[in-house]
Amino acid sequence: MPHPHAVAGMVSRLNDPHYARWASQVRATGGCRQPIHLRGKVQHIDRATGELLHSYSTRTEPGGVLRVPCKTRRASRCPACAEVYRADTYQLIRAGLAGGKGVPESVTAHPCLFVTLTTPSFGVVHTRREKNGTVLPCHARRDAATCPHGRVMSCTARHGTEETSLGEPLCPDCYDYAGSVLFNALSPELWRRFTLALRRRLAKTAGLTVRELREQVTVSFAKVAEYQRRGVVHFHAVIRLDGPDGPTASPPAWATADALADAVRHAASAVSVPVPAAEGEPARVLRWGAQLDVRPITMGGELTDQAVAGYIAKYATKAAECVGTLDRRISPLDDLDALPIREHARRLIAECFRLGALDGLAELRLTQWAHMLGFRGHFSTKSRRYSTTFGQIREERAEHMRAEAVTTGRLPLFEEDTVLVIAEWEYAGQGYSLGDALLAAALTGVPLADPGGSR
Repeated sequence: MPHPHAVAGMVSRLNDPHYARWASQVRATGGCRQPIHLRGKVQHIDRATGELLHSYSTRTEPGGVLRVPCKTRRASRCPACAEVYRADTYQLIRAGLAGGKGVPESVTAHPCLFVTLTTPSFGVVHTRREKNGTVLPCHARRDAATCPHGRVMSCTARHGTEETSLGEPLCPDCYDYAGSVLFNALSPELWRRFTLALRRRLAKTAGLTVRELREQVTVSFAKVAEYQRRGVVHFHAVIRLDGPDGPTASPPAWATADALADAVRHAASAVSVPVPAAEGEPARVLRWGAQLDVRPITMGGELTDQAVAGYIAKYATKAAECVGTLDRRISPLDDLDALPIREHARRLIAECFRLGALDGLAELRLTQWAHMLGFRGHFSTKSRRYSTTFGQIREERAEHMRAEAVTTGRLPLFEEDTVLVIAEWEYAGQGYSLGDALLAAALTGVPLADPGGSR
């Protein structure tokens, strides 16, 4: 049953003489859960004559504002905008595998691997295990040891895919929470060192220096970070070998998929990152996990370009929600016990606050990124020459929308070089009231869960 205030708000909006225009704005956001409210104006002026060709002002809009999509990448915040980001990521990744958007189709002949770099263990956790379609016991042990805290380190349950216990430690007091959040914080640096070691190994294999390698080969990549339920990130990456000019040139004959796979395995095992020293904390050196998945990408067969692009794009819109944390910043002043989060996530956040208060670890900014369990890197990144860019994809979309506006008469047809565009915008809020949220959901068919009201 809708809240009485929501019903009253719906009635008021439906009786508003500007309802049709408001509904048009809502549809234009594509179902955004938290549209941005902008107040301002735009003028198009002929540079030669000073004539005003076209003007627009939000003063005539419902509420005096223009509502535009929030454009977040996070599906937990806005599924509609995250779907646009996912589609853009898919196009970006696939262009680097199959060509398109400025990348020649000949790139399909370049050595290319799908690599998964995993995380080391920080303690035994509940997991779902399968073999030949049969679900196996979680951690069945005949002679299971008893930990120092009195817990038997065994679990015979056959967990379902949605059980909340997945990722939870068998013994939380034995679990290395400090190691988990420190790995998240330093994983971007571990990835950077991995890419450097990868190039060094390729150069050594070919009998070249690293500088000479750059004159023959370009190592291109695109990667995404994925949270596991236990609260640590691992990386999925597309790694490709090109000629010195990028995807437009073929790599030399010696730069094969086997040579690349050898370099990946060597770099993954060779690199490490020391944790900055902090009083009272043991010295640590972090490395990738022992599991390493290296598979060739093909245009047909088991691991295709479409499958890889779809896999990476899916995780580009996710964050740490699978761990049971919150999708917003959390302050040390917040009452952790009162937050609606899993106990495992609560302990990880508390560890971020504890370590973040230590002088030696301040540069890791663990307190500011406690809601992300210590990870502060970009979820999806790519090398400069891998393929197109998000900026170029968005420019193409903006140009398509402008052309459509000209075709429908909403904008005049003019040469951009001859027109001066003067725009003045200011932020005027975000989101929907309860009543507006219900109406927007009906108009777009996209559920607007937990509308927080305009802010």
